[in-house]
Amino acid sequence: MVTGPLERGEPAPDDENTPRIPSPRSAGDDLTGGRGGSGTFVPGPREGNRFGPPAPDRRAESDAEGRAEPDPEPETPPPPDPEPPSSPSSSSAEPEAPVHEPVPPRTAPVAEPPSHTVLKSLLGAWALAACSTEETDAVEAHLTECAPCADEALRLRDAVGLLHTERSLDLDPMLRARVLENCLGRRPARIPVPAWAAPYDAEAARLDALLNDFGDAEWHAPVRLKWFEEERQTARRTTVAGVIGHLMAVDALVATALGLDEPVPLDPEEAAGGPAARTEALWRAGRYPLTRTVREPWREQSHTLIRTVSFAGRGVAELAVPYGEFALPLQDAMLDRAFECWIHAGDIAEAVDYPYDPPSGAHLHRMIDLAARILPATLAGRRRAGLASPARGLVTAGSPGRSLRLEIEGVGGGDWLIPLDSPAAVASPDREVAHVALDGVEFCKLAAGHVSPQEAAAGQLGDREAISDVLFAAASLSRL
Repeated sequence: MVTGPLERGEPAPDDENTPRIPSPRSAGDDLTGGRGGSGTFVPGPREGNRFGPPAPDRRAESDAEGRAEPDPEPETPPPPDPEPPSSPSSSSAEPEAPVHEPVPPRTAPVAEPPSHTVLKSLLGAWALAACSTEETDAVEAHLTECAPCADEALRLRDAVGLLHTERSLDLDPMLRARVLENCLGRRPARIPVPAWAAPYDAEAARLDALLNDFGDAEWHAPVRLKWFEEERQTARRTTVAGVIGHLMAVDALVATALGLDEPVPLDPEEAAGGPAARTEALWRAGRYPLTRTVREPWREQSHTLIRTVSFAGRGVAELAVPYGEFALPLQDAMLDRAFECWIHAGDIAEAVDYPYDPPSGAHLHRMIDLAARILPATLAGRRRAGLASPARGLVTAGSPGRSLRLEIEGVGGGDWLIPLDSPAAVASPDREVAHVALDGVEFCKLAAGHVSPQEAAAGQLGDREAISDVLFAAASLSRL
């Protein structure tokens, strides 16, 4: 409300030029005079101060106590009378567009921080990393101020670590073997798989699991097959599909010995040529294109072999399986097929950059035992070919002779005594002249031709010549 000196009880100034601000009046009074019948009309202040003398500067006035007089608040002009709407015929002037005054932006209300009760209820979700970003910030800020909640948060975080452990998303390759062992232990199979055929069954299943998710690109990935031949390492390039074709061609040696059909018809010369000739014949035949289509016939053949030896009984274990230049009993041939299946599965996994674990300890021990039993005959053959040092002391068959102790460390390991001068001699610890220590997987890679005798990380003690002969004989066990 605007007040003047009269309303405050002060005497009116004597200056006649001092403008007098009239009291608010209705629109009808604008032309008839002021309040109280006065005929004198004093206009109010207009924009730009166009009418009337300028208002005195009240900042220059002060009261008796020296305080400045506050400026009076400007009077709000009365709203103009609404004009009656005019008809289109009465005026041709265009109507003025309404001017909208800008609305000041509203300031968002500041949210209050969560209460102690709410933050305490979020500690469990915070420990499980299930809070949103805002909740996480609020909880962590609260933990710096509230000691009881901080202690509770530490206990919850420790408990979360006990709920689960980090582990690989890949299935354990031995999961199938453990499940089968548990099932067979509860309910023995009517026709069990022979113990000497179990390694081949497990390794074929592991390789099939590796191939399960392969796309076309993986099936055509280049693979380098390596073996030891003529005192040096030899290699052959093929594809993942080519490796499976190779396994199927060599598995056919066991299949034909059991009276099963050949996967690829061969002439008698190729059939008698051994694993390498059979592989080359399958690669050339084109009956099974070297694509993912080769997987199904290979897996069906492996299943057929397992079923056949399981139904054949114990007498079939000594059935001879010809390998071209030599022959193996069926039980050893199945171990040989398990060994090659694992080695070539590792070649495939390396080609596609995928980890692949060695066989179980029991199966690995059987494979190492097969190689150790073949070593004396292999060493004798190399001696006849002039590739090994001559025998130093010939003994009659069944008599003790010079021996080398082969110590295999790690899972599946053990000790084997290898006769040096004759395969018919009996290895004796009393005639031990050398000692070689190797890791189990390292020895298998040596026997597969993937590690040369010079590179084998072996602990050696005793006759260096005998140690070299045995290491080279182990490497010569490999083939395509």
